[in-house]
Amino acid sequence: MSFFLALLIFCFSTSVTPGPNNLMIMLSGVKFGIKLSMPHYLGILFGFSAMIILVGIGLGEIFTRYPLLHEIIKYFGAAYMLYLAMKTILADPHLAKVKGQAKPLTLIQALLFQWINPKAWIMAIGSVATYTTVTGNMLQQVLLISGIYFLVGIPSVGTWLVGGAALSKYLHNPAHMKRFNLTMGVLLILSIVLMFFE
Repeated sequence: MSFFLALLIFCFSTSVTPGPNNLMIMLSGVKFGIKLSMPHYLGILFGFSAMIILVGIGLGEIFTRYPLLHEIIKYFGAAYMLYLAMKTILADPHLAKVKGQAKPLTLIQALLFQWINPKAWIMAIGSVATYTTVTGNMLQQVLLISGIYFLVGIPSVGTWLVGGAALSKYLHNPAHMKRFNLTMGVLLILSIVLMFFE
């Protein structure tokens, strides 16, 4: 029971804290609302759960043998997220115009985003390395971790989405939206920088 509780706390704490997924779903909530952001939301939940399973059944071993591959993905992901952060900072502050021109991430785009998200890699490899044992059934253990992440992700990621949607009514003023975009862009950059020290 103590093992399960420790795993639950680990999954919840890493899911609810700021990171690229949560910051981007909040931005989507602000710009497009809950309904249009649902594919993005579901892509995070299903994409990360699938990532846990794939890391658990072999990708972790590949990265152990070829650490350079992990470093390449990590830096490519960080560069892409810096690009997204700059796009956020420089985005049009007129919310109505943004809603008319831009589109939220699709389910597939959000699924694929997990593979270049350094925080997702840290969470996946960290949870599999910490909460599996060589003496137990590896597939069962990995499926348990993946399932718990999926379940805690529903309210954790959902809170950021709902929070973003709630904020949108205060951000129709371009000056407020500009400050919000700057704050979110800087937080995204900070989340990337902090990942390199984990």
